[in-house]
Amino acid sequence: MSVAEAVRFRIAEENPEALLMDGYDDAIIGVGGRCGQPTLVVYDYDKCIASLMEDGMTFEEAVDYFSFNCEGAWVGEGTPIILYQPDV
Repeated sequence: MSVAEAVRFRIAEENPEALLMDGYDDAIIGVGGRCGQPTLVVYDYDKCIASLMEDGMTFEEAVDYFSFNCEGAWVGEGTPIILYQPDV
């Protein structure tokens, strides 16, 4: 079972209102939540950008597209979490 499949299964049980981003299954890294808040799907930012680049965008185009269409899209309480890993 892939990470995306496992997350879909868990989310369906814990928070069926959680939303997923179309086309970014390879960027799903798990689920996240806070005390008293619903479980949400977590995506890796770098993997999302890489996915867009694999579809033919330059790095700059991918960052601009993702920033406007995904990071900047509040679609309610089920909006996914985007994880930004530090450069170390």
